[in-house]
Amino acid sequence: MQRIAIIGGTGMTGECAVDHALQKGLKVRLLYRTEATVPERFKSKVDLVKGDATNYEDVRRLIEGVDGVAVILGTRNKLEATTELSQGTANLIKAMKEEKITKFSIVMSSFLLRTLKEVPAVFHKLNEEHQRMLDLTKASGLDYIAILPPHIAHEPSTAYTVVHDEAPYRLVSKYDLGKFIIDSLDQPEHYGKVCGIGKTPNTA
Repeated sequence: MQRIAIIGGTGMTGECAVDHALQKGLKVRLLYRTEATVPERFKSKVDLVKGDATNYEDVRRLIEGVDGVAVILGTRNKLEATTELSQGTANLIKAMKEEKITKFSIVMSSFLLRTLKEVPAVFHKLNEEHQRMLDLTKASGLDYIAILPPHIAHEPSTAYTVVHDEAPYRLVSKYDLGKFIIDSLDQPEHYGKVCGIGKTPNTA
């Protein structure tokens, strides 16, 4: 893995993923909507591609020539019904197959690992959209890593646990989540898996 594309790299977790990828020496292509959202520190270090994940041609242009893709699509605290995230996911899967790229990590929510009655009502519409994303991901036939984090905390990096098909703990550091989003692309044990991630208890 030498070249990766990141969709959603200007949000809280996305910035951490970009930083980690650059620290690993990867070449990064970053999709962005408006220049104002791109951190200054990225502008001389990443290949910026202006576009929108809901536009298929933008996605295909972004991923051309890369070895893997990281997807950290978010709604920036908007909780109303949307299909933008699943449309972006569908576009990516189609483009990856066209470009013969197989590896992608994609972030949703650990609420998908819980019963609906455990999910606060305010998140139900967003949860439905995350379920659509997960269904598309599972049906893709690609080497996906579906990452379902709990509460993402502004905490320093620490020890964290990754398990399959369950939600291990109640929070994860944004730095650790960003790290796993990138590192998992080179970890075959997580391919085709739904990954719960969380801060390991009794760690500083």
